[in-house]
Amino acid sequence: MHGHGHDDHAQDTKGGYVKPVAREHDFLEKLYVPAIATGLTVTVRHFFKNLLSKEKYTATVQYPDVKAVYPQRFRGMHRLVPRDDGKPRCVACFMCSTACPAKCIHIEAGETSDTQIEKFPMVFKIDELRCVVCGLCVEACPCDAIRMDTGFHPPPVQTREAADVGKNDLLGFFGRDEHGTRSPAKPPATAAGKGRVDRSHGDGGAGGSRGGF
Repeated sequence: MHGHGHDDHAQDTKGGYVKPVAREHDFLEKLYVPAIATGLTVTVRHFFKNLLSKEKYTATVQYPDVKAVYPQRFRGMHRLVPRDDGKPRCVACFMCSTACPAKCIHIEAGETSDTQIEKFPMVFKIDELRCVVCGLCVEACPCDAIRMDTGFHPPPVQTREAADVGKNDLLGFFGRDEHGTRSPAKPPATAAGKGRVDRSHGDGGAGGSRGGF
């Protein structure tokens, strides 16, 4: 080390050198008393503000009798948007599974007799345990076939297999604005696989109430 001009340098795992920097601490800092006192001061201030003030930091929710209200832009569970005939708008282009950073979307494509649609998903499955709720699948879909606007999160499951949500279940979920009935809005022209969905005015929050329309 001394012969190569790297005195007091430690070699890192990438072959470079890291120079240690000495940091001097006084006696009080070594006792950590000021830091502990500062932290306790913040804790006590928050405690009395929650206890006595109308402007509270936190509020207790009497779960499960009372449930917290999710914000409008909450990315809920996935769902597949159906066409008028009940089949999914998905044309098995694999854009969503390609964009997914967690690789949690599994699609198996099949041919269809519909002249406007080249392919359809024979299998469309999402592993909700692996999903990172990023919404990139919604952004990538050219047909507005997948949304995350259900307004509820994936339910707890006993096994990993139970977290694999299939095509029929995804088609059966409703958007938060549908209220148990299918939206009267027609699929956009791009639902036939031509071009991309116009989202120039926003998507209502990663496929929200008006995503794709």
